[in-house]
Amino acid sequence: MRGWLGTPPGRYLLDWEQDCIDQAVSDIFGYHALQMGLPELDGLRANRMPHRWLAGGGVGPRPRRVAPLGGNGAFAAPPEVAAGLRCDAEALPFPSNSLDLIVMPHTLELAHDPHVALAEAARVLMPEGRLVIAGFNPASLWGLRRRFGRKGRDPKTADDRLFLPSSGEFIGYWRLRDWLRLLSFEIEVGRFGCYRPLWTSEKWLARAAWMDRIGDRWWPVLGAVYFLVAVRRVRGMRLIGKVRRERIKASGAPAVVANRKR
Repeated sequence: MRGWLGTPPGRYLLDWEQDCIDQAVSDIFGYHALQMGLPELDGLRANRMPHRWLAGGGVGPRPRRVAPLGGNGAFAAPPEVAAGLRCDAEALPFPSNSLDLIVMPHTLELAHDPHVALAEAARVLMPEGRLVIAGFNPASLWGLRRRFGRKGRDPKTADDRLFLPSSGEFIGYWRLRDWLRLLSFEIEVGRFGCYRPLWTSEKWLARAAWMDRIGDRWWPVLGAVYFLVAVRRVRGMRLIGKVRRERIKASGAPAVVANRKR
């Protein structure tokens, strides 16, 4: 995965995801934020929470990617580098209801059990906490090329840059939305991106920039990657059982007695 992200299509993918995450997390407030995996992408650089962690199985030094943030190009001083934390997505070392934001870029695809990883994220998130997810779309042209394009090719002569990484299991967009609903998440943002062909030349990728401009309108489901922002909702409690209703008695009015005698 890391080797492929260094190729021209990998950098093109990272730029699009970095843009989406910066816009999504810049207005999320709280105290504790976590990015799970993919240190090549700085998912918390636009967020102002005081406590930030970068977690993963093999967290290493992150390359600094400096770019203007926000629509007007103005942003406050860049936040401090997130602290490194070695752990698995299926067992986060945080108490329940303790995090305000979790960013999971391609984390579920590389997890040993994506169901458990998603349930663990729901456990540590506070009510009204945000979960940001980015993943490959298996129904896109890139995903279909990964699934069927390697068949019949010699692995020694095939160019791996023409295919998505073979590690991990891709999760469909609508399938992931169903998982989130079962865990009491509400989808706030859902979109697709990266419509250019999987070319290894930066020159040809730049020439195909027009496909990104019209992809959202004409073929949105064919985007190579999807982006989701979900909110953890906790419903109010209800009393279950038989409710005793007391019978309301009318107050007695004073009786009027007619005196026939003077």
